[in-house]
Amino acid sequence: MNVSQVSLLHEYLERNGARHPEKTALIFQQRRLTWGEVDGLATQVATVLRSLGVARGDRVVIYLDNCVETCVSIFGILRADAIFSVINPQTKPDKLVYMLNDCRAKVIITDQLLDRIWREALPQAPHLQYALIVDGDETAGELIGHVLARSFEREVATASADRPATRNISRNIPIDLAAIIYTSGSTGDPKGVMLTHHNMVSAAESITTYLENRAEDIVLSVLPLSFDYGLYQWLMVNQYGGTLVLEQSFNYPAAVLKLVETERITGLPVVPTIASLLKTYDAKGLRLPGIRYVTNTAAALAGSHIETLKRICPNARIFSMYGLTECKRVCYLPPEEIDRRPDSVGRAMPNMEVYIGDPEGRRLPPNTVGELVVRGPHVMKGYWEKPAETAERLKPGDIPGEFHLWTGDYFKMDDEGFLYFIGRRDDIIKSRGEKVSPKEVENVLYALPGVQDAAVVGVPDEVLGQAIRAYLVLVDGQAYTSAQVIHWCVQRLESFLVPKYVTFLSSIPKTSSGKITKKHIDEFARRAFLSGDPL
Repeated sequence: MNVSQVSLLHEYLERNGARHPEKTALIFQQRRLTWGEVDGLATQVATVLRSLGVARGDRVVIYLDNCVETCVSIFGILRADAIFSVINPQTKPDKLVYMLNDCRAKVIITDQLLDRIWREALPQAPHLQYALIVDGDETAGELIGHVLARSFEREVATASADRPATRNISRNIPIDLAAIIYTSGSTGDPKGVMLTHHNMVSAAESITTYLENRAEDIVLSVLPLSFDYGLYQWLMVNQYGGTLVLEQSFNYPAAVLKLVETERITGLPVVPTIASLLKTYDAKGLRLPGIRYVTNTAAALAGSHIETLKRICPNARIFSMYGLTECKRVCYLPPEEIDRRPDSVGRAMPNMEVYIGDPEGRRLPPNTVGELVVRGPHVMKGYWEKPAETAERLKPGDIPGEFHLWTGDYFKMDDEGFLYFIGRRDDIIKSRGEKVSPKEVENVLYALPGVQDAAVVGVPDEVLGQAIRAYLVLVDGQAYTSAQVIHWCVQRLESFLVPKYVTFLSSIPKTSSGKITKKHIDEFARRAFLSGDPL
């Protein structure tokens, strides 16, 4: 059952700490923290940050893997009236420097294990003053360039857990920024998506409403907290007072899946990569009857993935969803519709409106392909200090005084308002004069037994304009020829959708959040061939 809305994001934690301080909030490896303990640690982090001069509106970067310290730091930063930005620990020094300087962070919270990277980056960030380092006792007191290192544990342990009096202190209000989430984008430098407390509270309230979350839910998340899908698992657990079981990855599926049984998991957020890996366990008879719901966001899951999840989680409601960092979530497909509309990502979620627009900004009729446009309280404030890029996404709408979010993704909407993802604007393939949605071809490829990963791209072709190339990763023991794959597609697709080329890889490039990335996939395949990796 959903509970009443709060004004500021960190009020969720304060409410849980007051109402059920002894209830388990967070499980990570051997550590189990109650809501009271998380609440107290967050206050101590806030106290430390204020002692370091962090003031309202200052930016604090969290450069950590999934762990307890990341979770408590998010709320400690918010409680200090500052703005948090979680950066993936796989980020290389040059990009870390860019992000630190772009948001002009005052403090970084990081880990001694990452010292090879931050020792190179910190001296190049002139606005940075302090580094709070987890397991950093040996580094405490050291100057890294101009940045003073402090031990995270030592500073937090000696800080007061009493909330400071707020009299005469200027406090945040809902329209103030809570987070800057960096998106990699397809070109250029990362952009910082500015999200207010109101944006994030509205998104959390809406999503937990249609998922019907309740305090008894125990959610297993292997998604990076630097990725908004992973971040919101923690924020939403705070919203309804459930429990989060946090892992750092799905690299060891057997161990992670064991947690489903031992911790009595009820909620399982996945991405297509996880669904692909689960096919092997499906064949071995894995069943997880305790799972109450499964979620996926981005484009609709391939039909074969849906069938795999149905068998493994026989009692689960499966939610196919679509979203983007700039507004967190856009729509969801009610589970009862998944058999009738497996290719749909549903209708607009509560408190949000969507429509399909043409290049001139006009609303298009049903069953017409165009760009998806979003309006609602979840829509970002803009990109941090990038007015030109902001103007490309936030454009005046047909409602006076409003700016609507143009997603850059092509969709169509049927007569009942259900949305169908066609492709990302930059991914659409133009072959034989037709617009080809890579997703449509990939869905057919995933239905081929033994396909673990599939990526479809366009390659230059003198006759076709662009020809379709399919990259496939097969499960161990499976083998096909290119001709067999093409024959499979010929039987199931229109001729202009059939790949001209099929390339087999032993792995496929992915983002840190587990999504397949096509940006440099041709170069990746070429290097694999030159290094002797079988294609």
